[in-house]
Amino acid sequence: MSVQPILEVMKKHYALHESLLNLSKKKTEALKSDDIDTLQGLLVEERKHIQGINGIENKRAQLVKEWFRIHSPQAEEETVSTVLAVLPDGNEKDELENQFESFVTVLAQLKEQEQLNTELTKQSLQFVDLTLNMIQPQAKDMNYGNPKGQQAKSGSNRSMFDSKA
Repeated sequence: MSVQPILEVMKKHYALHESLLNLSKKKTEALKSDDIDTLQGLLVEERKHIQGINGIENKRAQLVKEWFRIHSPQAEEETVSTVLAVLPDGNEKDELENQFESFVTVLAQLKEQEQLNTELTKQSLQFVDLTLNMIQPQAKDMNYGNPKGQQAKSGSNRSMFDSKA
């Protein structure tokens, strides 16, 4: 078994992640412009991409496992990095290495973009919370009474002098 099937799956994997990165950038713009309808559509597309990525990832894992079963059954880790370490120098190795580096780069960009989106979402939620608090302040104690929730001493209201004497 050659590395070619793994390489083809890696290319599809990369393409899906690159498309997901583009969606993430569009999501950033939607967050900045408060375009909720566009954001909802982008989230639906994002879910579809993630489902596709999960399917491709399972296929990649199967192909790598099969490659190791044939070429290097004693390997401890069955990853593309280990395939690159075991694979002899040549055109296939160079092509797989370039695809792997591109994949790692797009993953780093995607992670950075999603962190930005997370921060923008947090700021939006803080703004909404602040606005709601300004419109409807929550009063803690609206009752008049003793401070700090102390209750008046119950007991007799007698004075110190007995007036009947």
